[in-house]
Amino acid sequence: MKSVPEAHAAVLATAKEMLRKGLVEGTSGNISARLPDGNIVCTPSSVDYEDMAGEDLVVVSPDGTVLEHAEGRSPTSELLLHLACYRAFDDIGSVIHAHPVWATMFAVSHEPVPACIDEFTMYVGGEVRCAKYAPSGSAEVGANAVEALQGRAAALLANHGLVAVGPSPAKVLHVVAVVERTAQIAWGGRVLGGIVPIPAKVNEDFAGVYQLMRSM
Repeated sequence: MKSVPEAHAAVLATAKEMLRKGLVEGTSGNISARLPDGNIVCTPSSVDYEDMAGEDLVVVSPDGTVLEHAEGRSPTSELLLHLACYRAFDDIGSVIHAHPVWATMFAVSHEPVPACIDEFTMYVGGEVRCAKYAPSGSAEVGANAVEALQGRAAALLANHGLVAVGPSPAKVLHVVAVVERTAQIAWGGRVLGGIVPIPAKVNEDFAGVYQLMRSM
């Protein structure tokens, strides 16, 4: 696990990179990282990523109690989603919730993003399932996401966006970018006449590689 200053810096840098890549707009989406003591540092609610600074980040305990925050700052409104992921998966060090356009097209259709590119399963574990719908900010969003994340690095949030998990903010952001790129390609493949699936054995083998690499 990263030291406290490193984790804070990684969350902030990744938040700004997420905006730069067009995976969120304004203040939407959120990022967190698990600290060495088990507490969690996360982006604040309603602060634009362009203006966000290190002192804006919020530290909470695993049960959601706010431990450190600047005046006027509160944890992300999707804190319950992040906490649910950390409780369910003790091998992860970061959670990202984003609103990438192409992946969200699949989320509003309640359709999975298919594992149709060789390296996709290696990074994500298999097709990205769509979690059952629940209102934003609710505990049900977290519970439904955990179910859809079993054996995966990402899941769609129905009518909302995407959640991804992994060892560090930078690596989780890579997962988000891979899912978004694949969603765009899959959409185009359907327009061109349909997606030719990868042999099941190939995806099974790549899923095994993903499990080995999950916490690295």
